[in-house]
Amino acid sequence: MGIVAWILIGLFAGLIAKAIMPGKDPGGIIVTMLIGIVGGLLGGWLGKVIFGVDSIDGFFDLSTWIAAIIGSIILLALYRLAIGSRHSHRHA
Repeated sequence: MGIVAWILIGLFAGLIAKAIMPGKDPGGIIVTMLIGIVGGLLGGWLGKVIFGVDSIDGFFDLSTWIAAIIGSIILLALYRLAIGSRHSHRHA
């Protein structure tokens, strides 16, 4: 599966991750989409490295979507930790 397909999956995975982890994030929809794209790529890479899945087979395979969504959730959580710690230092 090519990079363009992962970008498309990442866009949707970012929206799903945001729905699973609602809350106010700085940056709005643009940042959410970027997190989704990078998270989708991260999920695909992690699936390959950890589980030995060959680039997760296809656009419509459930494993592809699960990997992309998990990658997006991980990235969104890390983003919130980084931004949250930055805001707490600023107000201290």
